[in-house]
Amino acid sequence: MKASHDRSFPDISASPKGDKMKPLLLKFVTRYFLTAALCASAAPLFAQTASSLSQPAAQPTSQSAPQAQPSPAPLQAAATTSPVAPASVAAAPVVPNSQDYRLGAGDAIGVQVYQSPDLSIDARVSESGVISYPLVGSVQLGGLTIAEAEKKIGDALRSGGFVKVPQVNIVLRQVRGNQVAVLGQVSRPGRFPLETFNTRVSDMLAAAGGTTPTGDDVLIVTGQRDGKPFRKVIDIPALFLNAKSDEDIVLAGGDTLYVNKAPMFYIYGEAQRPGPYRIERGMTVMQALAQGGGPTVRGSQNRLKLHRRDASGKVVEITPNLNDPVRPEDVIYVRESLF
Repeated sequence: MKASHDRSFPDISASPKGDKMKPLLLKFVTRYFLTAALCASAAPLFAQTASSLSQPAAQPTSQSAPQAQPSPAPLQAAATTSPVAPASVAAAPVVPNSQDYRLGAGDAIGVQVYQSPDLSIDARVSESGVISYPLVGSVQLGGLTIAEAEKKIGDALRSGGFVKVPQVNIVLRQVRGNQVAVLGQVSRPGRFPLETFNTRVSDMLAAAGGTTPTGDDVLIVTGQRDGKPFRKVIDIPALFLNAKSDEDIVLAGGDTLYVNKAPMFYIYGEAQRPGPYRIERGMTVMQALAQGGGPTVRGSQNRLKLHRRDASGKVVEITPNLNDPVRPEDVIYVRESLF
């Protein structure tokens, strides 16, 4: 076996040819070990570079892997269970709240049903408080809050079998049903909506711009309360001068505020500025004469005549004192001085 091994693989070191190949073999072995040493020394650097390059790509994968697994669940829940969640809210009993706005005749509303565009309409509440709704017919919404109206339409769609889990949303587009009329001596008379549940007399008077210079100090509120006629006379300055006035009542839909013209007196004759003037509270004849600029150089404050209507409506002429109170429709005549 050894002879055959020697014949198959001759010893090149014993031949002259082997002497020539020794340097080549030594050169090859040296290059091999040098290359292996360089690769071994550069291996950590390549490993660090490879890990830094692979980490941004691997990190989102490792981070998104926990998130990617639950992310289909919310999407699936949004596609399958999201209609059920609002339905449970719509199906829950709505507790009436007197502070919520209640729909009235003339109100314009928008009814929207989720994933049912054919059932989303714009409607106006009729005088009887009814709207016409597709598939359901007439629905009584007058006097209901927004939440109560949504529940009523949703129950009608569910009980009729039109929508299994209806999600109804009502948007109040225009308020016309619950309005208050402000008339008389105000800057901007007209009709104003009751956009909140606790709109008071002072709020509505401010919305109308306040009273004019010829407006009275009192206003009259008329309307209905509990189905009965309602009327109340309110002192306007007391609304703001008192710390808490009981006169500043909460208004209801259909109320009317009226500010009458202030009572006037008239002065003529030897006065600096004759004409009609507004009677202020507690005004005396002396104050009325001062309102007219006082007597002229030819007039005298001691020669005054006052024309006033008595209880029977007859005009009588009296000689007033300067401290006498002035009454509505009094006419003061300033006569000439004797000297």
